[in-house]
Parts: sequence; C-alpha cells; structure tokens
Amino acid sequence: TADRRQVPVAEKRLMDVKLNQLGSWLGSRDFTPNGIISAVRRGHDRYYNKYINVKKGGIGGVAMLLAGYVVLSYVWEYDHIKHDRWRKYH
Repeated sequence: TADRRQVPVAEKRLMDVKLNQLGSWLGSRDFTPNGIISAVRRGHDRYYNKYINVKKGGIGGVAMLLAGYVVLSYVWEYDHIKHDRWRKYH
C-alpha cells in the first residue's frame, strides 16, 4: 500500500477542498489586509505564469483578461444602463 499522508484542510487549495470542509477551510484563511494582498499577489503570479509568461503564447490569456474587464464594467454600470433604458421609453 502507498503511504499517503493526510494533508490538513488548511493547507489544501480551494479546488481540492470538499464541500463539507469548506467552512473549516474558510475559517483557516488569513483575512487580514496583508493576507488578502498576498493572496491576490499569488493569484496574479499564478495567472501570469500560466497564461502570459509562456514560450508559445497566444492571445488566450490577454483575451481572457479583457473579457473579464468587459464583464465587470458591464456589471458595475448595469444600474445606470437600466435607468437610461427605462427613461428613454417611458
């Protein structure tokens, strides 16, 4: 048999956490300003190394970033757009 060491829930990545462990995993996260900044930095580094900093890169990583920006811009401006639409026709 293989000697498989149990990894504590706090050390698992989000994609490896089961739904019943999600509460304890979230409880073990660092929600201080420095913890949030380091989490964002790790996410940025992972994204950059996976999609941008590659030898044979295409437009995929940049297109994904632009698509996310367009979606976020639309979500942020939706109330304003909806208000203009109702004002125009009523």
